[in-house]
Formats: sequence, C-alpha cells, structure tokens
Amino acid sequence: MIELYSWTTDNGYKARHGMEESGLPYTLKPINIRKRDQFAPDYLKISPGHKIPALVDSEGPGGKPISLFESGAILKYLGVKSGNGLYPQEIGRQFEVDKWLFWGSATFTTLAQQHGYFHHRCPEDLPFVKNHYTEILRDMLGMLDRHFAEHEHVAGSYSVADVAIYADVHVRGLPDIGLGEFPHVQRWHDTIAARPATERAWTPFG
Repeated sequence: MIELYSWTTDNGYKARHGMEESGLPYTLKPINIRKRDQFAPDYLKISPGHKIPALVDSEGPGGKPISLFESGAILKYLGVKSGNGLYPQEIGRQFEVDKWLFWGSATFTTLAQQHGYFHHRCPEDLPFVKNHYTEILRDMLGMLDRHFAEHEHVAGSYSVADVAIYADVHVRGLPDIGLGEFPHVQRWHDTIAARPATERAWTPFG
C-alpha cells in the first residue's frame, strides 16, 4: 500500500494529482504545515528536508519498501509503477517528458512560489521585488502559451509533466496573473481541470 504525505500546497497537490491519475490504491496522510507537522521526528525519517510531499510504498521495486520525497520524483515513480502511459516506456519519449517534468518541478514551481511569497505572505511591501516576480511569471506563462499554440500537451500526450506544471498555473497563474492573455494555456488548463482525477485530487483535506 502507498502512503502519501501531503498538504494543500502546489507541490502537495501535484503529488495527490499524480496519485489519482495513477489509479493505484493509497492512503492520504495530511501533514499540516501550519502546525509544523513536517518537523515531527517520524516524518523527518521520510523527508529529511522537512518538506511535503513524501511517499512511502510498502511494495516498491522488488517488493521492498521505498520512501520518496520531492514532487517530481514522486510523479515519475507513480507514472512508472502504474504503467498507464503517464510516464512513457520509450526512451526518446522519456527524455521529452523529463525535460518538462524537471522544468515544472525545479524552475516553474520555484519562481512561482517566490511570486506567491512576495505578493501574499511577505510581511513587507516590496514593490520592486513584486514586479520582478510578476514579470518572471508572465514570461513563463508566455513561453507555455507559445508552446501550447503548437502542442496539445507539454510533451506529446498527457503525462506527469503536465501534472507538474498544472499545479502552479492553477495556484499562481490563474488567480494572480490571469490567463486572458494566454489563451493556449487557458485551453490546456481547462482540459486538465475537467479530468476526473484532477477533480478528485483538488479537494480540501485536513
């Protein structure tokens, strides 16, 4: 059985979304970061950097338990284990998915989170910094819009890379910037939002 440790953040929803898309049975273990649950000693054994999400699979490769942290690694693992095509078997397609999965996990999320911090949680009003990250987020959405003008999904068919990028478009791009200037991103976002797995994943918990 898989145990998914998560919370209502962009990265947390990525993992939950990937879990729902996988079709694999799992148990959701809320880690309330507002109550600092992520610093509990038992959780630190799973996620040493005290971050969410994390995953424990009692039936990992070779039937042995495995634990994972980092949303990108979790998405890739679930795509491989489920074998449902969200992470391709063909090596050339894997590289195509990987480049977008890594971009979504390392670049897009990191910069979008900085936008969110300075606009919504920073105790000081720093207009220059806020404008800086607004322009970065707009630039990334513009890049995606140009890509989606010629592609239905980020890496050919629907994959874990789409899941990785969707979360921050939904959490940051949609409410903070708006997608009116990015019609191809809007089309892609709305298509994913209508998926049953997305609807199941993006529900409150706590």
